[in-house]
Amino acid sequence: MVTLIGNLASDVELKDLGDEKKVANFLLAIDRPTPAGGADFVRIAVWNKQAEACERYLAKGKRVAVDGYLRSRSWEEEGKRRSAIEVVANRVQFLSAPDEAAAPFEGAAAS
Repeated sequence: MVTLIGNLASDVELKDLGDEKKVANFLLAIDRPTPAGGADFVRIAVWNKQAEACERYLAKGKRVAVDGYLRSRSWEEEGKRRSAIEVVANRVQFLSAPDEAAAPFEGAAAS
C-alpha cells in the first residue's frame, strides 16, 4: 500500500471500457521534501464510480490524497520496450477547498 498527497498535474481523463467499467487517469505532482525542492510525478488510475467522481470534481491544480497499490506495466512503442509504474487507487480523498463540492469519496478499485 502507498499513500500519496499532492496536486493534480493534469486534468482527469475518463475512459469508458464497456461492461459498465470506467477508468480515470491523472498525473499527481508530489513535492520533494529536499532543500532543492522540485516534484515527482506519478500516474494514478482510478476505477468505476470513483473514476466518475474524480472526472466530475477534480481538475489540474486540485489537491488530493491517494491510497492504493503500485502496479508496473510494459509495452512496445516505436520498436522500443517501455515500462512504467503507476498507482491504482483504492481511495481518493479530495483535499481542495469545498467551494466546488469537493468531498471525500471512497470506492473499491477494479483491475
